[in-house]
This record gives sequence, C-alpha cells and structure tokens, in this order.
Amino acid sequence: MATDNPPGLDYRQLGLICGIEIHQQLDTACKLFCGCPTAHREVEDSNFEFFRYLRPSRSELGEIDRAALEEVLVSRKFHYKCYDTTCLVEADEEPPSQINPEALEISLVIARLLSMQIVDEVCTMRKMVIDGSNTSGFQRTAYIGSKGSIQTNQGPVGIDILCLEEEAARIIEDRGDSLVYSLDRLGIPLVEIGTAPDIISPAHAREVASYLGMILRSTGRVKRGLGTIRQDVNVSIKGGARVEIKGVQALNLVDKIVELEALRQHGLLQIKEELIRRGAAVDDTVFDVTSLFSQTDSKVLARSIKKGGVVLACRLAGFAGLVGREVQPGRRLGSEMSDRAKRAGVGGIFHSDELPAYGVTAAEVESVRVQLQAGKEYAVIMVTGPEDRARKAMDAVLVRAREAMELVPEETRRALPDGCSEYMRPLPGSARMYPETDVPSVAINEQTLEGLELPELFRARSERFGRDYGLNSELARVMAASPNYQLFEEIVSHIQLSPSIAVRALETIPIELARDGVDISALSDNHFKDALGLVAEGRIAKEGLAELFRALAERPDRSAADAAAASGLAGVDEVEVAKIVQAIVADKMDLVRSKGERAAAPLMGLVMKELRGKADGALVSAILKKEINNILSE
Repeated sequence: MATDNPPGLDYRQLGLICGIEIHQQLDTACKLFCGCPTAHREVEDSNFEFFRYLRPSRSELGEIDRAALEEVLVSRKFHYKCYDTTCLVEADEEPPSQINPEALEISLVIARLLSMQIVDEVCTMRKMVIDGSNTSGFQRTAYIGSKGSIQTNQGPVGIDILCLEEEAARIIEDRGDSLVYSLDRLGIPLVEIGTAPDIISPAHAREVASYLGMILRSTGRVKRGLGTIRQDVNVSIKGGARVEIKGVQALNLVDKIVELEALRQHGLLQIKEELIRRGAAVDDTVFDVTSLFSQTDSKVLARSIKKGGVVLACRLAGFAGLVGREVQPGRRLGSEMSDRAKRAGVGGIFHSDELPAYGVTAAEVESVRVQLQAGKEYAVIMVTGPEDRARKAMDAVLVRAREAMELVPEETRRALPDGCSEYMRPLPGSARMYPETDVPSVAINEQTLEGLELPELFRARSERFGRDYGLNSELARVMAASPNYQLFEEIVSHIQLSPSIAVRALETIPIELARDGVDISALSDNHFKDALGLVAEGRIAKEGLAELFRALAERPDRSAADAAAASGLAGVDEVEVAKIVQAIVADKMDLVRSKGERAAAPLMGLVMKELRGKADGALVSAILKKEINNILSE
C-alpha cells in the first residue's frame, strides 16, 4: 500500500496537486438515448457487423482538438459487433431519442447527495472521440451540476462537476491496423464526477475515491462488478504538468497511481535539469541505416527488413545514459519515447542505453554511431517498420526528446496493473466540445428536485446498525452495504433473535451455498423470514440454517417448517444432546486423556456432525466441556 511520504518524496514539498474523476455506470432499464437493454452480451451472440473510418471535425470556432489530431496519426479501421439487443442509434444510423428520465433522476439524486448546485436546464453536448469507441466519432454528455463538496480526514474536497453521459463501446480485439468493438456497452448511462484539485497525498486520493464510491453504491441504482466503475486520476507537481491517468478500475490502486505519477514527474524534472546542465540538443536529422543491418541476427530487425521495412535512426546530443534512466519502476525515459513511437504504428524503439541487446551486436551499434557521427555523449534511437510509419514514429520520438529538455508534457496516460502508466494521447482541449442538436433539453425545477427520494448513505446506515442492533463494525458494514438491508431490518423488528444470526443467514450462508453449486436464486424473502422464525421459536437450531436453506433451494414450493421436518432438522432436547455427547466422548476417551481440555475442539466437530444442526452450538459446547471435565477430575 502507498504511504503519504515514501522515501525521498515529501508531497507537500513537491507541491502535489491531485483530483479524481469517477465514471460509474447506472443500473437503468435501458440505455441513455434509446430503448435497448443495458445487458452484457457475449461476442459469439453477435448477429451483424459493420466497419467505419473516423476523422476529426472542426469545432464551432474552426479549431481541431489536438488529441483528436493524434488519433488519426495512423489511419485505423473500426469494426463493430451488433446484437439483437442493439439498434440503429448505437450504429449512428438513427437520431438519438430524448434523454432517459430514469438515468436523469439518478444523476440528480447523486448531485443532491454531493450538495451540488444543479442546473436549471440539462443540455446535451457532443464530445469528440475518434478512437473508435463511439460509432459517431463523439460521446454525448450532459452537464448536471457543480460546486459540491465532501468532508474528508484532510478537510473538505470540492466536487467541481457532475455529468450524465453515454458509456463507450467495449473493445474486443486490437489487430494493429484495426480495432474490434462490441456495441452492447455503448450507450449505457453513466455519471462522471470530477473533484476539485484539493487532494494532497496518495492516501487522501484513496479516501476520496472510497467515499465517492460509497455514495454511489448507497443509491442502490448503480451497476456493480468489474468494469462498471473507473477512476481517472489527475496529478501534477510543482514544475510538472497536469497529467490525466485513465482507467483505474481497482480502488486499492488509486494511491499507488498517484504516488508513481508524482515519482515519474519528479524523475523527469531531474532529467530535464541534467540535460540543461549538459547543454543537450536534439538533431532533427533522421538517418536511414537499413543497410547496416542486412546481415543482422536481430529477429525483430531482420523480420521487418524482409517485409520491406526500413531501419531509421536519430542522434540526441547529451542524452547518453538518460534515455535509460528509470522514472517509474521498470519504466524509463526510453519507455516514454517508445510509447510515442507505438502510436505511429511501430513496435517500439531501440536505444543505445540498452544496446547491445535483442540480437543487435556491439559492432552494429558502433557502425550506426559512425554513420550518424554520434560520439559517446550522444544517445542513438532506432525504429523499424514500413517507411511511412517509421518516419512518423521517429518524428514522435524527436518531439518527446525536445519535451524532455523543456517540460513535463501535459498528456493523457493509461493506468497499468502495477500502478505505473503509459502514454495514450495529449490532453484534450475545449475544441472537442460542441452542442448536440438532436437531443432536446430538459428543464429542472424545484418541484423536480423536491420530489427526489434521497437514500440513506452506507456510512450512516452502518453506524445506525451498530448503534441500534449491537452489531460489530464488520457485520454492520456488511449488512449496511447489502441489498438485503431492508429485509434484515424487517426480520429483527418482528422476530426475537440475535441480529448477528440474521446477518449470517442473509449474507454468509447463501454465499457458502452458492460456492457449493446451490441455486440460491430460488430463495425468497419469505423463506428467510420463516426459517429464522423457526430458530427464534427453538424449533430448529441456528446451526441447521444452512441445511434448511439448501432444502428450500431444491424445493422452494415447500414451507420452511415442512423442509425442516423432511430434512430431519427438528431440534433435539438437552437430554438427547447429552446422550450423544456422552457416547462420542466415551468413544474418544484416549483423545480426552491425552489432550485434556484441548480435546473439546475436535470433539465439538464430531458432535455437531452427528447432530446435523439440530442443536444450538452453545448448548453442545457447554455439555461437552462438562463431560470432559468430569473425566479429567476422576
């Protein structure tokens, strides 16, 4: 886990500034701008497919967004898989319908929970996205509110913006020169929540993300599971730049992402200072060195040349030893250059700080240096591939090299599983936003806002469950976050039994049965209430609940009482329990004499197995300890 001040980094001294964007899918009956369901589909179910090429368009001011321009650095073909649950709206062959009122209501509830100022009129905008994830080349988004706040251990954190927007298509396959998307996810409503840059440390970032996640889940109206919520983290340090890291799916990775981005920017600033000290320079000359590798043992280079590719090289004065310097664990300045080259459609770069390697020999490296007239103080960068792509890749490398001498670039990066990140594209600007003319606006008045039903937050519910029902913090937390929390309150209000037994019956036992392959979906609220009623009346022991639920799942048409009788779960009295205990103790006399009181644990298991949930565990334990003590005192 990340710490607020890992060795060598003081976040206050670094001037860390951080904000978080949460993207959460809403659990609605249909998509945001059509009536299609929001269900996940398997790719094998696709019954239709089409393809498109996308290109950027100019904004109302005649500008083209810089991120969109880079997306078309390499022309890609986009394939889209359709289903019997998708329609012409997702395919961008039909105008969108009006905004989904259910999704709008949920977004207004969330805005109220975050104490936000809500707009008087919800207007939909188009946000240019030409990476293929939207068939139209833009994402529809509606501004809902701003100027909210939440309280944290480090003080208030502002909530700058909340938008309601459509989810992007799901990427299925990257074929290099083409991408395959699935349209089942495209158009699912989601909210985007953006905080102010008030976060001061990695641990604080995790706290904020956790709190916002708690608020979203408290509504009971958001989707759950992998991929339904994503965090984007914005990080900068003094002297650095705002960098957006996208696609953080695991909450326990948020603090690590912030820590390692601060580390990356700190490392890049140190490289910049060293380059300035050395008087480094970037030569824009690109050399064709293909002939030097005509007999190479490098499989990558040989394969590329055989397919008609070229090997290009450039020289960077004063960069020697710095291209290979680490800026994140396992990632170097050379990794940053390689990320840029890959965007042009090549596999990456070779650089002199890591050569000879990959089949490239020391003699080949020296021959390249000779042709480039690059002494030992130079770093040499090489790329290979089709000439058009290789030249675009080399241009991108030279841009990144010049940036290394001048600044930490503003950019959008992709989160990696280890907490590091890789380059995606430049930060987008305002030129990618323009009005959506096909979707009518929706007026929001006081009557609409007053009619919203705000849920109790998990945190408040958990505290109430601990206070009112005597649950420990863990059980209170589990029950507060459960969809069964209302059933729990109904049961403990009308049935006289320990609330902790109700938590186990509603949360733990069904999970255990499901792992054993039992179809617990057949269990109804009445099954739970009736079964716990039998426990409260003493007609079955709480230890018999698992067996009873198993019987009810197999035959849900029976009553709990009938299932208990058929399963032989009717409770046995104290006298019968004593007889069973005495018989087992007598059979395991050697164990009792050798282990003494420690024999209680293994014998308890044998007794409970014999009773099959027909007696209370506390009663069995008391009788067993008494019998063991009687033997030991003889």
